[in-house]
Amino acid sequence: MDPNPDPPIDTRLRVPALVPPFHVVLVEPEIPPNTGNVARLCAATCSPMHLVGPLGFRLDAQAVRRAGLDYWHLVDVRRELDFAHFSHAHAREAPAGARRWVFTAHAGRNLFTLRDGEGPRPGDALIFGRESVGLPRELVDAHADTSLAIPTSGGVRSHNLANAVAIAVYECLRRAGALT
Repeated sequence: MDPNPDPPIDTRLRVPALVPPFHVVLVEPEIPPNTGNVARLCAATCSPMHLVGPLGFRLDAQAVRRAGLDYWHLVDVRRELDFAHFSHAHAREAPAGARRWVFTAHAGRNLFTLRDGEGPRPGDALIFGRESVGLPRELVDAHADTSLAIPTSGGVRSHNLANAVAIAVYECLRRAGALT
């Protein structure tokens, strides 16, 4: 037996982390498994996850462990009291000119039909609302010029929160050239 065996080779496909990253923002999420799935996505893409306002669940160590979130320590989780506090924190950290994009089924623009350079850029925030009702109308109205939809063909009201975040994050990473 070789006393110095070669270390195992990691054959998983990896790409460098995008700098600055996209910020994933969940406003008042209600369902722990959705937030857990988004947390895993954020860990996989090196995207900070902002949890804004009251949550529909606990985030203490016991609750996280019970939910099986064994990767929680890999997530850059940031708690924000409300959207105003998030906006202030994002403005302080993000590059000059960074924008906040709200995702709503009621937006007039489709994420996938934006022209090059028109949509989210690295450092921007991607904002998603509660599972039951989405984002508050006043927040969507305040960001009308940066609101986007992920289209559906069927009769469902909208995508599941975790799926919508995954679709948006990976489309934004693709557009930024960060997946090659």
